[in-house]
Amino acid sequence: MSAIVKISKNVLYLPRYLKRSIVITMDIILCVLCVWLAFYLRLEEFVRFNNINILPVIISVILAIPIFWIIGLYKTMFRFAGSSILFSVAIGSFFYGLIYFTIIGIYGFQGIPRSIGIINPLLLFLVISGSRLTIKYFFLNNFSLKRPKNKKKILIYGAGSAGRQLLASLENNPEMKVVGFLDDNEQFHDQTILGQTVFNPQEIEQLSKLKNIDLVLLALPSISSLKRNQIINNLNTFKIKVKTLPSIQDIVDGKISVADIKDLSIEDLLGREQVKPDLQLMSKNITSKIVLVTGAGGSIGSELCRQIVRLKPKILLLIELNEFALYKIDEELKKQTSNINIIPLIANVQNLSRLEAIFKNFHVDTVYHAAAYKHVPLVEANICEGVKNNVFGTFLLAKTSIIHEVSNFVLVSSDKAVRPTNIMGASKRLAEICVQSLYNEFKFKKTKFAIVRFGNVLQSSGSVIPKFKKQIEEGGPVTLTHPEVTRFFMTLTESSQLVIQAGAMTEACEVFILDMGKSVKIKSLVYKMIKLSGLTIKENINPEGDIEIKTIGLRPGEKLYEELLLGDNPKKTFHEKIQKAQDPFIPLNLLQKELDKMSFFLENNKIYKVKNLLKNLLPTYKSNSEIVDYLYENKQINENHKTNNLNKNKNNIISIK
Repeated sequence: MSAIVKISKNVLYLPRYLKRSIVITMDIILCVLCVWLAFYLRLEEFVRFNNINILPVIISVILAIPIFWIIGLYKTMFRFAGSSILFSVAIGSFFYGLIYFTIIGIYGFQGIPRSIGIINPLLLFLVISGSRLTIKYFFLNNFSLKRPKNKKKILIYGAGSAGRQLLASLENNPEMKVVGFLDDNEQFHDQTILGQTVFNPQEIEQLSKLKNIDLVLLALPSISSLKRNQIINNLNTFKIKVKTLPSIQDIVDGKISVADIKDLSIEDLLGREQVKPDLQLMSKNITSKIVLVTGAGGSIGSELCRQIVRLKPKILLLIELNEFALYKIDEELKKQTSNINIIPLIANVQNLSRLEAIFKNFHVDTVYHAAAYKHVPLVEANICEGVKNNVFGTFLLAKTSIIHEVSNFVLVSSDKAVRPTNIMGASKRLAEICVQSLYNEFKFKKTKFAIVRFGNVLQSSGSVIPKFKKQIEEGGPVTLTHPEVTRFFMTLTESSQLVIQAGAMTEACEVFILDMGKSVKIKSLVYKMIKLSGLTIKENINPEGDIEIKTIGLRPGEKLYEELLLGDNPKKTFHEKIQKAQDPFIPLNLLQKELDKMSFFLENNKIYKVKNLLKNLLPTYKSNSEIVDYLYENKQINENHKTNNLNKNKNNIISIK
């Protein structure tokens, strides 16, 4: 037996064409054998090979090998083939039998019983199928990786095409065992598909206990987000891990495999429906234009660039201060397209001479300003740099755009600019005012402005969702700032597409608000993420749970909830996901004086005065924390240290006297 295994192992590592030749030779031998067996069964007596008419053997070989080749039987890797191989053999045998019976059974030859035309195809189907299955299980048992003793028991939710393809793909999986389907279609219930029973999803509780289900795979690529969310909420009740397949847009070749299985994304949990972008709006300010994106290496900026290159601009200018981030997005975009002139430029939006040189050389048509410091606690701890970048960077870029007659300027803003409680939000609101004031002063110029305001982006670098995922993977605890905190969420792709469309809708200088849907309670989201990972929450009623949730308190400048409107009168646009608002601003002559003061305070690191000036300029800014800027704290510490030393010296002088 060991010799056979050794020979088989050598065969396993032969070139593909040699293995195919061996299989074809084997099938020729089986064709000869089946003809001989057909004669034996028909005549009911042993017949020597040399006494058999050679004609049915020749016909069998001439028909079988080309037919099996055409249906792809010789392209199949037997050790990975599933039950589908029997279907392929059956199809090939059917066409073979039809032609063989026509020749032998109907047309006929002298000395050859006509029934051979029926017996031989049946025998050939059996021996070809048997040979494939034998080879498969022989290699599977002798050369497969060691299988775990306890396979994960899987239910596939969805008995449609995707579910059936997934079942076939999992047939040889060493770690997973499919024990049935779940499907909402009542006609499928209690039916058998590819050897697996289809169960009613309402029976999931009994099934999970009866069959010890470890995992549910959602094979529903084409259902709506709302329906998917309902299914996930239903499964959320039980301690079963849930994974999914990509959406129908992601399945290009129509084939589903184990590699396509992925963890549930946060989009699955939110159930947010996306609207198809308006291609006319998308292309209006981009196609055949010279487009500039600041912050091109950031989360929003890079996704804007990905969307823009699909719309075929004449030139795409990537403005980024971070060298590595610029390199990454430049390489990615150049792999994506070779027909567009993509120019990476290391630049700081606060550097006026650099901006002047760029705009003078490239005659920019459209600007998307995404460069900003957006991480609330970091900006709170680095006040001066945050205000410099977010306010003065925007002011200089907008003014340069007006001077160089840019057609369209889009400022990517934030929901934190509405009634801000932190420096990041206040600086973004002041940046909005800068843009509004500049337009109002130079409205006779060519440049139109759009301010686009929206909430949290799921895949952004500052998003808390990846942090939650990592904490769950590490066994907890998951840190929550406050049990009542809520946030708006939107995907990176959708937000970028809506920014581009809103920018194309502006007719002057308008504030656009993206429809973020309903705000989400972060605590509920964390609960869902834990339960759908197949884990339980460690709490008073369940002290033996897997993951603990710790409330650590709101960070400096953080709000319990976010808003998108300063006023209460948003106006609808013709786009269902975009609204307009009219927010107050400061005339440029007055604003310029205040910005000059701000500039002086920033250059001299007068952090307290910077914050006070922001409060004076923005009546809606209500800071909810003390100054936590590191330089401000160090200054106070140093001053206290100097005072203490001075007092000690005085005491020493007094004691000496």
